[in-house]
Amino acid sequence: MSEHHNVYNQSLDKNQANFTALTPLTFLERSAKVYPERIATVHGAVRRTWAETYQRCCKLASALKQRGIGQGDTVSIIAPNLPEHFEAHFGVPMSGAILNSINTRLDSEAIAFVLQHAESKVLITEREFSAVVKKALKMIGKKILVIDIDDPSYEEGELVGDLTYDAFLNEGDSAFTGLMPEDEWDAITLNYTSGTTGDPKGVVYHHRGAYLNAVSNIVSWDMGQHPVYLWTLPMFHCNGWCFPWSIAAASGTSVSLRHVRADKIFEEIKEQKVNHFCGAPIVLNMLNSAPEEMKSGIDHQVKVMTAGAAPPASVIQGMEDLGFKVTHVYGLTETYGPSVVCAWHEEWDAYDDEKKSRLKSRQGVRAPMLDGLMVADPDTLEPVPQDGETIGEIFMQGNLVMKGYLKNPSTTDDAFSGGWFHSGDLAVWHTDGYIEIKDRSKDVIISGGENISSIEVEDVLYRHPKIQDAAVVARPDEKWGETPCAFITTTEGETVTEAEIIEFCRANMAHFKTPRRVVVGDLPKTSTGKIQKFVLRQTAKELD
Repeated sequence: MSEHHNVYNQSLDKNQANFTALTPLTFLERSAKVYPERIATVHGAVRRTWAETYQRCCKLASALKQRGIGQGDTVSIIAPNLPEHFEAHFGVPMSGAILNSINTRLDSEAIAFVLQHAESKVLITEREFSAVVKKALKMIGKKILVIDIDDPSYEEGELVGDLTYDAFLNEGDSAFTGLMPEDEWDAITLNYTSGTTGDPKGVVYHHRGAYLNAVSNIVSWDMGQHPVYLWTLPMFHCNGWCFPWSIAAASGTSVSLRHVRADKIFEEIKEQKVNHFCGAPIVLNMLNSAPEEMKSGIDHQVKVMTAGAAPPASVIQGMEDLGFKVTHVYGLTETYGPSVVCAWHEEWDAYDDEKKSRLKSRQGVRAPMLDGLMVADPDTLEPVPQDGETIGEIFMQGNLVMKGYLKNPSTTDDAFSGGWFHSGDLAVWHTDGYIEIKDRSKDVIISGGENISSIEVEDVLYRHPKIQDAAVVARPDEKWGETPCAFITTTEGETVTEAEIIEFCRANMAHFKTPRRVVVGDLPKTSTGKIQKFVLRQTAKELD
């Protein structure tokens, strides 16, 4: 077709009036203008409005800029879920810099690795992590600007920085309105994967993806206007699944939580009328097992978003019995957190509780802003049949996929080969198009040539009334190659024997899937509450 026929390309160019780069930074500015007096953040006795929060973010951006920090520079933060951590999600990118929120459970070697790999120019830190941070700073061998959050409600640890966060804000100009990205493809944040194998990889997010996933969260979770959100999920984890930006877009309230404890969570839900929070199944389990008097007295609906290991149906059931509404999501650091959601159909309400929980425990379909999702053969990228049985790898495509891995072109190319992002998670595809994870490719147990899904065995274990946490890994076996080995934690005050659990499994699943060994004790967990299976695999190997 000749060019002149396409009148839609004639004198209809992008300009300042009709095109803006997408960035979640605009959400903050809007909330400050539209709802200046609404409470944006709650932390202990501290209450700040959206107008005040916006002004603090502008001052943070200005202070960074005056110190020569800007485009392409990394500002790291290692802190609990405090208002300052929330502000950094806006103030740092408003200076043109990239925010790198560091996992608070890392040791000093790992923190030093991140600071060096990210080439951080500034580190914002907090007393709780002073010992480990002090050691990490000695290891990096160069001087960077260190800023201390001095939270009066926390008295342990020490200040290790050049100045406090509040003193730093005072260097800034409150009239500064922040820099918006020229290109929405510009980096906004850097998140390191938990690095269960080798060094962690630096995942780079762009402004466009952060904007779209923040909105996707609101739509898929029906957040509406002014949600009250409790920070049970760490802000360092995929930037809190993009929720700092979602809260700003919905002009909600961000309720800080330093430590994830059942008593504190129930207290905040009742006092602040919290109606949204996120957490791994392990957090939900902890809430389920709390004493009855702690759980009573909630008279409003609370929505819970869960992800991580696939939540056992029994855990979802327990939360729903408390009157909490559970939405199951799935994603990776590489997909801005939740990019797949178990979208609910009203006709499913008619099913019995067991069936409903089973449907809810599937990972689901693509979230509103994800463009492509499939389960396919990892080598040919040929989609598997939607029969609920054929296992393939989960692939994603679209705006909710990272820019790539920082300074790691070959790993980036591998992750994107064939035009899809390779998740490394194995799943089946159901007839209704919903995906259900069967395992990480490295967690499948191959026993006598048969594939055993560790998730399936864990699901059965979670049905045992005395089991609180369960994890199943492969244990090397001369005859079978591998056999399932279960690690369990009992609910408080209960005891079980290995024989009793094996008997229970034999009665509830195929014999070849039944764990040959059961170990009772505490389970090693990552900072985000995921059970560290690589530690357990080693332990299983060493069992006599």
